[in-house]
Amino acid sequence: MTRLLLLLSGLFVATIAATPAPNAAVPPAPPMTPAASGDAVTHHTITLGGKPVAYTARAGVITLRDDHEAPTATMFYTAYTLDGGGPNRPITFFYNGGPGSASMWLHMGSFSPVRVVTANGSPTGPPPYRIVPNDHTLLDVTDMVFIDMPDTGFGRITAPGKTFFGLDADVNAFAQFITRYVTAFSRWNSPRFLYGESYGTTRSAVLVDRLARSGMTFNGVVLQSTILNFGLDDLTGAEESGFPLYLPSEAATAWYHHALPGSWLSLDALVSEVESFALGEYSDALAKGDTIPASEFNDVAAKLHRYTGLPEEYIRLANLRVPYWQFENVLFRNQGEIVGRLDSRFETGTLDRYQTFPHWDPTDAAIDGAFTTAINQYLRDDLGYQTPLLYKTSAGPDIRAAGGWDFKHHGNQQPDVTPDLAEAMTYNPSLKIFSANGYYDFATPFFETVFNLHHLGIDPSLQSNVTYGFYQSGHMIYLEPGALAQLHDDLARWYASALGGR
Repeated sequence: MTRLLLLLSGLFVATIAATPAPNAAVPPAPPMTPAASGDAVTHHTITLGGKPVAYTARAGVITLRDDHEAPTATMFYTAYTLDGGGPNRPITFFYNGGPGSASMWLHMGSFSPVRVVTANGSPTGPPPYRIVPNDHTLLDVTDMVFIDMPDTGFGRITAPGKTFFGLDADVNAFAQFITRYVTAFSRWNSPRFLYGESYGTTRSAVLVDRLARSGMTFNGVVLQSTILNFGLDDLTGAEESGFPLYLPSEAATAWYHHALPGSWLSLDALVSEVESFALGEYSDALAKGDTIPASEFNDVAAKLHRYTGLPEEYIRLANLRVPYWQFENVLFRNQGEIVGRLDSRFETGTLDRYQTFPHWDPTDAAIDGAFTTAINQYLRDDLGYQTPLLYKTSAGPDIRAAGGWDFKHHGNQQPDVTPDLAEAMTYNPSLKIFSANGYYDFATPFFETVFNLHHLGIDPSLQSNVTYGFYQSGHMIYLEPGALAQLHDDLARWYASALGGR
């Protein structure tokens, strides 16, 4: 993740300044404000479509305050604004999930003007790493603000005893951050978008509704690798609804690794057949429980073998119910390999072939070092943000010390935020949703997302406001270069549609 953009063919030119110097060709960045007085401001050029594009990067913090205007926390962010774009240019707020994660994954992997180079579906290895101009940045479409949740990045909780480690408290923090940001930088009249990944999609569903009720409407929301209804993830409850929704991801994984018996012409054909089986014959079989006839049991077991590549005897012993984490272990158990949860294209060896649950995620093993190094190198050296603080990639230890994340929402400890998203879409019928999904994602399986969005309970006419994208990648879609390019192009078209000529 070593990234020396100053040396890359002159495409990346940085000059650090306390305030941007006015320039006839490069308009100054927004004026400094008390909220941004410690920011590092740098100017850069990237080549897009064969033409140089000038932009300003701003790395800093915004202070959150309580009802008495006493400071409670600082939230770190990095913003990229197109020079000369003006206050009415679209702006998108990006954040990761966890809950408890900083935004470094989206920041250094997806659509910022730079990205860290990682191996595609295999371990990246140790440093040095390369940080390069991002040919697929969304800067050609929108200004971007990458936000680290409280107690991550260089942000810290400053009020003794104050916690932001809960669904509603977290949404309140992001709502205040965005409101203060658009106020500080005169972006109130900009077309506005949210972009959340993973638990960030849970946040987005509540956040877009809450902000709309306070007078800040949005043009669109990108939900990447979505989790809206945590009850559907239950693979142990009486309804057993999760098993059919995970099955297409298992089939796609086995297809990718050439582990299926027989041959399939395409992934699309396989997924289509498995989806029909999952909601039909498989769901019916599970619903019968112990009363399922032996002939039906045998037929379903044979089809699960055909669709997943797991041994039929194992499927029978599992009573037709194989949780995804056991699938990760069993698919290549004979070879001593496990596949990833976040991205099942990745594999590592295992020390225990009979483990019930993987001790690590092969995806983490493949990319964590590259991303962690990249964010530190880039913010400190390339953007010149000077601080003695450590960059916190996660608030996990502090969340555990505080007793865990409080998921309670509307009195439900196992939250379902689909009603919040439905309310937001009904309150603002112009709100557009883009659902981006990786086929090889067990953290947020794509078929569960489709099921959720098909059951919002909204007026049927509003379903046309939801656009879907499916990619041959995992949870972090941008880890696959071809998927990143495809996602950029799909989003560019979607932004144009969402803006509707604005």
